[in-house]
Amino acid sequence: MSKLEELALEKQLKLLNKPAVKTINVDPALYGNNHTMFFIHFQAGNVHCFNTLCPGFVIVNSDIYLDSEFEHITHRGDEQQWEFVMYIDRDLANGNWWLLIGANQTAVGFWPPGIFTALANDFATNIEWGGVTYTPPGAPYPAMGSSFFPDQYNPDPSLDAYCRGLIVLDDKGVTINANNTPIFIDSHYLYRVIDEPNWGPGQFPHYMFYGGPETKYVPPL
Repeated sequence: MSKLEELALEKQLKLLNKPAVKTINVDPALYGNNHTMFFIHFQAGNVHCFNTLCPGFVIVNSDIYLDSEFEHITHRGDEQQWEFVMYIDRDLANGNWWLLIGANQTAVGFWPPGIFTALANDFATNIEWGGVTYTPPGAPYPAMGSSFFPDQYNPDPSLDAYCRGLIVLDDKGVTINANNTPIFIDSHYLYRVIDEPNWGPGQFPHYMFYGGPETKYVPPL
């Protein structure tokens, strides 16, 4: 993960036409540095805010701080990749939408069903994993991922930024591999996404590789 990137990843969960949640951010204008931060940006219709600046997200874990800096990041070519694991899960008993992190699914907090419309009593119908960048006027387009395009024929987790284990829960709470995932990208000149539903080993082999360099080049519309 490049320190120059501004993105919403390791898993940006965006429920299309429903609430969007972003969890990893690099924002020099906001933080005064290029460090990678853990944050929440929530959007439901026309209502959106960062962290707990508007009513909605209920924090239940005092050991996890929003807007905290990640201690570890992975650089291109590292032998070991640092990974951030995240889940968003709906409590079937009361309808709360929980943000869980880590392999042990440690609870950070939840969004109560009362702040939603369709999601108050229903499940999501669409899910996106991805990232975004922002460029102030006159500034170069920022790098994303490792600041390199992933090799479309031979992507490499030690060289390319990635999301893996892309899974969803069905209406019965069964975990399934996320298949049939089309790619949406605003500019193929700036960034590249390689979607590999069966690239990895194990029960959930879905990998998504992404990245691109910093550039001042203005791509055609």
